[in-house]
Amino acid sequence: MNRRTACCGLVTGTLGAMLYVPRSQLRNQRVGLQLYTVRDRMQRDLAGTLAAVGAIGYREVEFAGYFGKSPRQVREAARRARLDPVSTHIPIEMLREDLHGAVEMAAEIGHRYVVLPWLNDKERRSLEGYRALADEMNGFGEAVTSAGLRFAYHNHSFEFEPIDGVVPYDLLLERTDPRWVAMELDLYWVTVGGRQPLEYFEAWPGRFPLWHVKDMGPDGGMVDVGAGHIDFGAIFEHAEQAGMRHYFVEHDQPKDSLATARASYEYLSHLQAGSR
Repeated sequence: MNRRTACCGLVTGTLGAMLYVPRSQLRNQRVGLQLYTVRDRMQRDLAGTLAAVGAIGYREVEFAGYFGKSPRQVREAARRARLDPVSTHIPIEMLREDLHGAVEMAAEIGHRYVVLPWLNDKERRSLEGYRALADEMNGFGEAVTSAGLRFAYHNHSFEFEPIDGVVPYDLLLERTDPRWVAMELDLYWVTVGGRQPLEYFEAWPGRFPLWHVKDMGPDGGMVDVGAGHIDFGAIFEHAEQAGMRHYFVEHDQPKDSLATARASYEYLSHLQAGSR
């Protein structure tokens, strides 16, 4: 199951998000998990998987599908697991077809961010397509913000492939209004795309309240966080500049999803403790 399929299993902020995170909050930052990492278990047993995630020590999660459960069931399962359902990934088709319903459902569960996670090929063929997407995201974001939530965009690597000399991700940053559109920066995919997170934090401070934390092995593939060569220590030193408020461990194809979640949590907990 890919991310779009998982997200399609869904049932029928403010400017303060742009401010830098206080240093004291960084010291107490809670490690989050993007639940796409454990989707194999979520599909079989959503409540049991959330309980296992909470038992590892995670206190924040980001959803990527609800696997047929109602908003009430999802909210209660997260509450019992002592997990804060900070954000959710919702495919662009659902945002276009029923934005009001998607936002209403997100609010009922307790999400604070609605994130556009992926673009299919037809959405990213030209700069004109990206310009239209940016304008559309401004509309999504204004509506989501009016409902008391925040809208964000999650990148892969294709946004960093120049088209006619223009980097599409840069175009999205330039054309979207920071009042309505935040960025969820995927630290792995931006690296695959040949760019560095720190250059974006410097150029666009405060635009990245959400991060995906995933690591890269020697062959370029994903590995457990801490087992690869991405310098998370250096990146986290710039969390205030980025405007980071929440970050989520993720691995797209783990061999053992809970083992990956546990190993990544332990690494980041130690990294965080060492920064105090």
